[in-house]
Amino acid sequence: METLKRIFRDHPAPASDAGDEAYELVRATAECAAACTACADACLAEAAVLQLRDCIRSCLDCADLCAVTGRLLARPGEQDADTLRAQLSACETACRACATLCAHHDGMAHCIACAEACRRCADACRGMREAIVS
Repeated sequence: METLKRIFRDHPAPASDAGDEAYELVRATAECAAACTACADACLAEAAVLQLRDCIRSCLDCADLCAVTGRLLARPGEQDADTLRAQLSACETACRACATLCAHHDGMAHCIACAEACRRCADACRGMREAIVS
């Protein structure tokens, strides 16, 4: 990620001065996407896998939204602010939903870790959305 930080710092035409927020969000989305993917895989290995279907689906949806959001934010140049806000809102919503589902499985360490990553990512999405100036 240090390479990305350098690129953000040295970008010839950054869209804003919210590079630190964007960098932190890219990190948070990458971690959350990986955590959600790993959690879904761990849920598939649980004995009660049928009862975890909603959690698995939520994890996979969240991982996909985080991956897209991270790719969008890795482009520090000009972007449509409304589109970016909508994506950040969708990612935050998916992260909060996934965190809620995973938190119900307090006996499963992978779900607890996933919920924590989802909450951090949701907070980063909110922070970035608030940093966007039209």
